[in-house]
Amino acid sequence: MANVAVVGAQWGDEGKGKLVDWLSERADVIVRFQGGHNAGHTLVIGDTTYKLSLLPSGIVREGKLSVIGNGVVLDPWALLAEIERLGAQGVAVTPERLRIAENAPLILPVHQDLDRIREEAAGDAKIGTTGRGIGPAYEDKVGRRALRVADLGDAATLEARLDRLLAHHDALRRGLGAAPIDRAGLTERLLEVAPKILPYAGPVWRDLAAARAAGRRILFEGAQGALLDVDFGTYPYVTSSNTMAGMAAVGSGMGLDAIDFTLGIVKAYTTRVGSGPFPTELTDAVGRHLGERGREFGTVTGRERRCGWFDAALVRQTCRVGGVSGIALTKLDVLDGMAELKICTGYRLDGAEIDHLPMAAAQQARVEPVYETLQGWSGSTHGARRWLDLPAEAIKYVKRIEELIETPVALLSTSPERDDTILVTDPYRD
Repeated sequence: MANVAVVGAQWGDEGKGKLVDWLSERADVIVRFQGGHNAGHTLVIGDTTYKLSLLPSGIVREGKLSVIGNGVVLDPWALLAEIERLGAQGVAVTPERLRIAENAPLILPVHQDLDRIREEAAGDAKIGTTGRGIGPAYEDKVGRRALRVADLGDAATLEARLDRLLAHHDALRRGLGAAPIDRAGLTERLLEVAPKILPYAGPVWRDLAAARAAGRRILFEGAQGALLDVDFGTYPYVTSSNTMAGMAAVGSGMGLDAIDFTLGIVKAYTTRVGSGPFPTELTDAVGRHLGERGREFGTVTGRERRCGWFDAALVRQTCRVGGVSGIALTKLDVLDGMAELKICTGYRLDGAEIDHLPMAAAQQARVEPVYETLQGWSGSTHGARRWLDLPAEAIKYVKRIEELIETPVALLSTSPERDDTILVTDPYRD
């Protein structure tokens, strides 16, 4: 049985939630493998809207096992609040339905404090983080001073881990003019939350290996997007983890051969939240139209997203680096009624044409998009479920994107409703 990894191929917010939900109906296990509660997925099922941050999208479906892998940084209090919100919507999250990697690092209040203090101190040079402590938690992971889920089960280990963690953070806080950490208060909070989190914890790598051996379908769910990858994104305006499909193996405890198909989610135009380069950004009436019609506000932060034309050069780049097998093109219906559309095919840098976005920040700031203009369509694509339901110009637009990014379109999404999806290539081919 095919196992599928779903990743964003732009700056996030591409509509992964709906597509993961659509695919999860046919999967048995759904795995989150990186990021934290800075991710935001919105699922619309019937008349109910679910907003998820940490929990895998498959959690809303009965009979599915959801897994939070070791590549995720976990805020235990945020997780419990999310579980409570879903419970109020009739979704019971039990240890039988949700498993958490015992080696997943924890996000603590000290991480959120540091995130906020640093951003305030940076002024105009701030990166634009969500302030949820994601970056500082990953720093502590690689600095070998993190608390992990398993540490919650032993008070002596917890105290030893806190010794190392607080020695680092208190020194940082002194340098930033902040008060030392209330160790007793933090310890009390951790001991209080431990019995609520530990029933979900275990060696999920073993659970996943058993599921694979039994022929169960595994769906790997990424957070953020490829252009926020800490290595290949628009650094330093990136997240603190690797967002490419390769992370699915490392962040869940499975081998690379566990991934049979990588589906890249791509919006029919381009958006990004926060600071950083954006070659095709539109600050005019067209950009405002895309934002309003596309309801471009962050699920987690509520921040307004910057909008621009589709950047085929960037998506071609992320598809190559990320090993994308096929894309799911979303929000095509937002472009309905526009007289003409533009696609960025490459860039002009200091008078020379290039086919990729360079890594050097100074060069990124100087690139100018090279556009190709296509005719728009007056008909509606909203809710289309067959190619025959699409205007001819919309089909030409999709086909041109496919040619320019050198990656086939596997799925086409025409509204937030899960069934308004055109299947071109089945990622679950046997």
